[in-house]
Amino acid sequence: MASSDANIRLIETLGSDLRPVRRLAAPGWRVLLWLTVVAAVAVAMVLYGDAGEMIRRFVVAPDLSLSFVGSALTAIAAAIAAFELGLPDRKPIWALLPLPPAVLWFGASGIGCFRSWLVPHTTLVSVGDAMDCWMFIVGMSLPLSAVLIVMLRRGYALQPVLTAAIGGLACAAAAATLLNFVHPFDASAIDLLFHSLAVGMVAFVIAMIGGRFLRKR
Repeated sequence: MASSDANIRLIETLGSDLRPVRRLAAPGWRVLLWLTVVAAVAVAMVLYGDAGEMIRRFVVAPDLSLSFVGSALTAIAAAIAAFELGLPDRKPIWALLPLPPAVLWFGASGIGCFRSWLVPHTTLVSVGDAMDCWMFIVGMSLPLSAVLIVMLRRGYALQPVLTAAIGGLACAAAAATLLNFVHPFDASAIDLLFHSLAVGMVAFVIAMIGGRFLRKR
């Protein structure tokens, strides 16, 4: 009897500090919430940019439109993968989800590098302009990454570095997609190089920094 009373008191003691846990929204809803932030930035850029010029470039150069679609799909797929990886029962294979659209993105961008040989009067980007593109992608990725990491912290990632890296890819791809609104140049090798460096740098930095924020003690 004494043992039973002791067990009851132990249970009451352990349960006295329990607090209700707010249920985590489904990954799909959280992806939509983050994409809403990206869409808000896109709307602002459409209002203050020249969307008509972007559309004209897409019509003249279909590879640019394919690259745009590829980067946008990469951002969406990587965001889905990051939020799925933020749950403890998900497998690391989710990290491969952004791979197909990323192949489309960089493949179309690579094809565009040959346009200057085939189409006269193409406006190629200079090293200085490519550096501006690099700064835009990195600069735009930082606030998007901050929002994403805060949202991912509500989950429990068993592989925080991988989760943060995929999240960084989502933000870099979103920033590269937004760049099209203010990028009046045709694709070139130097442009593709700087874009690739920016995406790789963002994914690496977010993996290192964001991985620490996602790591549970």
